[in-house]
Amino acid sequence: MMKIISGLKYSKEHEWVKVNEDKAYVGITDYAQHSLGGIVFVELPEAGTEFNQGDVIGVVESVKAASDIYSPLSGKVVEINGELADDPSKLNNKPYESWIAVLEIYDASQLDELMDEAEYEKFCAEEE
Repeated sequence: MMKIISGLKYSKEHEWVKVNEDKAYVGITDYAQHSLGGIVFVELPEAGTEFNQGDVIGVVESVKAASDIYSPLSGKVVEINGELADDPSKLNNKPYESWIAVLEIYDASQLDELMDEAEYEKFCAEEE
């Protein structure tokens, strides 16, 4: 059974966002990691890089395929999760604890364009 966490926002590209004041923690969803299979490499963005909503901020490579990670919000990378460089399988084992990058949020209204858990669950069911 796919896990979806309440209190997060979700993108159509299967990224999750957890907001903490003016910061957004970004990761990939359980649906995404399940679709990819065993993740073997994560290309992380560089701290200080600015992205617009929808830009590619990194790449996740699995035994099956490589998949771009898209920025669900416009912002500047203020932190990256370096642990993923050493152990990319954390994205498989704990997708919601293993954030990829932290963005300083430039436009909080963009959060309204993302889905809540009920909308995301319905979206994933339609993709099956």
